Amino acid sequence: MSKINSQVQVATAGEALIDLIAGSDGRFEPCLGGAVYNLTRALARQGIETLYLNPLSRDRFGRQLAAALAQDGVHLAVPEPVLPVTSLAVVNVDANGHPAYAFYREGVADRATSAAAMTQACEETEDLSLVCTGALALSPDDADTYLPWLASQRQAGRTVVIDANLRPSVMPNLDLYRRHVLTALQYADVIKASDEDLATLDLPGDTALGQAHQLLEHSRASLMALTLGSKGAALLTRHGQVFQASEIELITVVDTVGAGDCFLAGLVVAMLQHRLLADWGSAPVSAAVARDLLCSAIASASLCVMERGCVPPTRSDVMDRLETVAMSFEG
Repeated sequence: MSKINSQVQVATAGEALIDLIAGSDGRFEPCLGGAVYNLTRALARQGIETLYLNPLSRDRFGRQLAAALAQDGVHLAVPEPVLPVTSLAVVNVDANGHPAYAFYREGVADRATSAAAMTQACEETEDLSLVCTGALALSPDDADTYLPWLASQRQAGRTVVIDANLRPSVMPNLDLYRRHVLTALQYADVIKASDEDLATLDLPGDTALGQAHQLLEHSRASLMALTLGSKGAALLTRHGQVFQASEIELITVVDTVGAGDCFLAGLVVAMLQHRLLADWGSAPVSAAVARDLLCSAIASASLCVMERGCVPPTRSDVMDRLETVAMSFEG
């Protein structure tokens, strides 16, 4: 089999959609979005050669999604647009900037793929070392698409990163959804989740850190990144180390759309820069490296929440913030 996209480092799989964000005047502003789409752009804008595996629609929104990916330098596994329409999400943002979503995803372009198609696209890369998915890709309805693909990537020796990024409000059977997410996370080398995600999973533990320990202990992952909102974030390793970091300076939050996606991008960029193996975290790790991972991720997220919608920062933006904003770090 001939190799293409030989420079690709990361492949992403999951939703690309239009966020219709409600304004104070009742009007909706269309913004490019979808958790995995945001992550894909965020990785590319931070200098990572990234392959997006899902198809995009030939409709107007699909063309806009594709144009933004092309502008950021993302490679498309399916370069030709497809007939199904673009997914939509109606987003209402509360007074604290937190979004609530309603999704329209039947017969849409980003779901018009298969495990075989995504696996083949990954096989046709030469230097692919890491794959990412999560969010709506963890719907039980798409199990036949994503679980075999995840299994193939783990078998191929690539680092598998899964962002739980739960959407319980749009899942009709919450118990089934929880079970499926926990099944999907068994394929992860690295898990990213928020404190809200862990609460939705209804895990044992009195605190988010306690719940994170439970999730990591009952998975095969070597590393877990836990976001804690304004309190920063933590890294937990399978070996038992815990690191926590946060920015000391308070920021003005416009909204949190895409914050977790940019956080994960900053984490993955630092992982790649340090050339971390899939099992990093199974043995004792360097606190300095853990600090780099957390600070890169937090700075990326902070830059995102200061913008309306998801506007991923560039790597130079992130580095500038790391040089000018103080971080607390423990571990």
